[in-house]
Amino acid sequence: MRQIDALLNEYGESHTNKTNILIHAIAVPSIYFVTVGLIWSIPVPDFIAYFGATWAHVLMIPTLYYYFRLSGPIGAAMTLLSILVFLGIRLLVVLDISVWQFCLTLFVLMWILQFVGHHIEGKKPSFFKDLQFLLVGPAWWWVHWLKRMNISY
Repeated sequence: MRQIDALLNEYGESHTNKTNILIHAIAVPSIYFVTVGLIWSIPVPDFIAYFGATWAHVLMIPTLYYYFRLSGPIGAAMTLLSILVFLGIRLLVVLDISVWQFCLTLFVLMWILQFVGHHIEGKKPSFFKDLQFLLVGPAWWWVHWLKRMNISY
């Protein structure tokens, strides 16, 4: 069995309740967005700022590498999501909305929602067993979309 299949199967074991799945469909991409936004908000040294980059840009490289190692289509999908996330962050900046305050507020709300979903499910979040599942969640979210588009992952 491929590593991606094993990870998705294990992640899926604690995501079978329809309400929990719906909550995760909203919260997982939101948490990805706000996590990138919070990392984006951390001040960078001048040599990184010179290139117009942030810590979020720097950390996105190994993150996307992880996804591409799991699966090419999931890596491509996560690249698309990451581009949308950076555009969303840029929109917050243009609208003069504090990125870190917006992201911190949404981060707390989405994690509360996630834990409500797991309470309904009656199972602990997967990342309690292995922190890797914090990265598997967005891949799991994408697999649902890739299947609907008839794209093999």
